[in-house]
Amino acid sequence: MTEQSTDRELADLVIGQGDEQAFRTLYRRHTPAVYQFVLRLVGGNAQEAEDIIQETWMRAARGLEGFKWKSALRSWLTGIALNRVREMARKKKRSLVEVDGEWEIPAVSRDPGERLDLDRAIQLLPPGFRTVLVLHDVEGFTHQEIGNRLGITDGTSKSQLHGARKAMRRILNAGLETA
Repeated sequence: MTEQSTDRELADLVIGQGDEQAFRTLYRRHTPAVYQFVLRLVGGNAQEAEDIIQETWMRAARGLEGFKWKSALRSWLTGIALNRVREMARKKKRSLVEVDGEWEIPAVSRDPGERLDLDRAIQLLPPGFRTVLVLHDVEGFTHQEIGNRLGITDGTSKSQLHGARKAMRRILNAGLETA
């Protein structure tokens, strides 16, 4: 086993031999991208993102033997992470797909030395906008895939994305005006 081994080769070692090194290699290979995905969905809450990543890997380890390789391992891990984010949102009675009422741009820093970056702007979005924007524009999911994963229609996904992009323009423009 080497760092160049494929995900499938490493997974087979984990499943067949309980190879801890192979599991660590998979973890190191995929965690940074999945963590960034989760961090964006939870609005920059690092502790919540870390908890979700830990639970994602525990669930992945339990389900690895049943993984059918119809998608990339990272896509499967992202799906597990998204489901975990949704579970946590339900427990906290937050929605990942709705924008409650009229939404206003939060106050943006007036410190001219501080620039508003895209990740910070994404954090300022309401969860409904943020979820669809991250899934579509950052992760590359289609509206149909987003709808299937979130239990919404393609049209709702498109509408949320339109609103998210409009809100992002407003946030970024507000940040530029204060700089």
